[in-house]
Amino acid sequence: MPCEGASVKEAGKIEQGVAKQYSKIGREILRLSRNQLLVNLRFLDVPLSRLTWFEEPIIPLATDGRFLYYDSRHIINRYKSERNATAHDYLHAVLHCVFRHMFVHYSYINRDLWNLACDIAVEFCISELDIRATAIETQSRQQQVFDELKKCKQLTAERIYRYLLDAAPDQTKIRTWQSIFRADDHAIWYMNDDQKESAGFSSSERSDQDGKPNEKGDPNNNSDNDSGNDDGEQRSDSDTGRGDDMSQSESDSSSSVAEGSEEDWKNISERMQIEIESFAKQRGDRAGGLLQNLKEVNRERYDYSSFLRKFAVLGEVMKINDEEFDYVFYTYGLQLYKNMPLIEPLEYKEVKRIREFVIAIDTSGSVSGKTVQTFVQKTYNILKSTESFFSKINLHIIQCDAKIQEDVKITSQEDFDNYLKTMTIHGLGGTDFRPVFSYVDDLIRKHEFTNLKGLIYLTDGLGVFPSQKPPYSTAFVFLDNEYNNYDVPSWAIKLILQENEL
Repeated sequence: MPCEGASVKEAGKIEQGVAKQYSKIGREILRLSRNQLLVNLRFLDVPLSRLTWFEEPIIPLATDGRFLYYDSRHIINRYKSERNATAHDYLHAVLHCVFRHMFVHYSYINRDLWNLACDIAVEFCISELDIRATAIETQSRQQQVFDELKKCKQLTAERIYRYLLDAAPDQTKIRTWQSIFRADDHAIWYMNDDQKESAGFSSSERSDQDGKPNEKGDPNNNSDNDSGNDDGEQRSDSDTGRGDDMSQSESDSSSSVAEGSEEDWKNISERMQIEIESFAKQRGDRAGGLLQNLKEVNRERYDYSSFLRKFAVLGEVMKINDEEFDYVFYTYGLQLYKNMPLIEPLEYKEVKRIREFVIAIDTSGSVSGKTVQTFVQKTYNILKSTESFFSKINLHIIQCDAKIQEDVKITSQEDFDNYLKTMTIHGLGGTDFRPVFSYVDDLIRKHEFTNLKGLIYLTDGLGVFPSQKPPYSTAFVFLDNEYNNYDVPSWAIKLILQENEL
């Protein structure tokens, strides 16, 4: 029996030694793969060094934006099967972070299709970079899918996801594509901290692989700590590219943004976009996929509802003002004098409502009638849902190409409903913005408007602007799906939307 116990103990030591050796080899392969990427893609130095490594046998490879979880045996097997596979997978996971794919409102999406769309977008970027360090066998099969997705125009995760939703491919095709494009596991994207801990993932709130405290927000806790690195190598703030100007965390305004948060990766991707644009000029269009995805994720999103409210004016409405109603004195009065409250609630309130407004529509040939109708319907829905009308309004909807084609006056919601039912697009000629402003100025002189708050102009951007600032606020809404920028006069507000945002 003593011999048998000694044998079991000895076997345990051997197994532990083998596991430690696997861990060391896996970590060295990761470091080698990352260094290969750094040599070839200098503009990716910050994101490539951003993730903290944690060895987790429960999953082959995954990232949540802060940690890179990996199984050493998986890393070794991938490296043995294809020398470039580990570098490829590492870059794949990092690009998910750069494009902020895991920071999505997952309760509103089809997870399988979103995961696939993200993988396709990332693989498209990797294939376009065309570097030897990330070349793997499946890339030839991926190209066939890229060709099929040309109708998306730009292979970003958002557009691919929209295409997959509309096309509704069968499950066989989805599974085939998943096998071609998957390089990491996305299940962790949809877990909160408690779910990660229940699933067995290491957490920064607990400890690293050596059992040492791993404090949240530690600036030295970057990927080179390697979760138990024998040589104790770590990187400083300057090495990781952490900027002093990063915004503060919403959960703790006194501390900087937590490393690996959405805001952290947003700052990284915005800086990276600037570097990529310079890089693309040197290497032609080989970074085109990266730029497309960066422009998509860094594009400023606008809430059209909030934008429209900027044109609101103050007006007095007969409505209980809850903010100025004191329930303490009110109920005290009822108790003291039975049915006589001490203070009556105010029956009026200052609220923001749209009263006088102009919607100008560019009906040139480059703006489709369907888009115009959608825009007007969207505007109407916003006004109606937010109670943005006074009981009496003065709204003019003007259609114009190179000249005024139609002016419809709206004084009530009933008028608006009737207009939408009978709306017809007029014009479809060239574009000139000046006639609308001249026409509105003339309406002001005729006292058609007494307090015109603003004018919003829906256009494709190809027109002549007035030379002088009008006496009212003006906003140009550009519908653009190609991420173009537009020059507008300094006095005008610019809003760029995509058609799917209407």
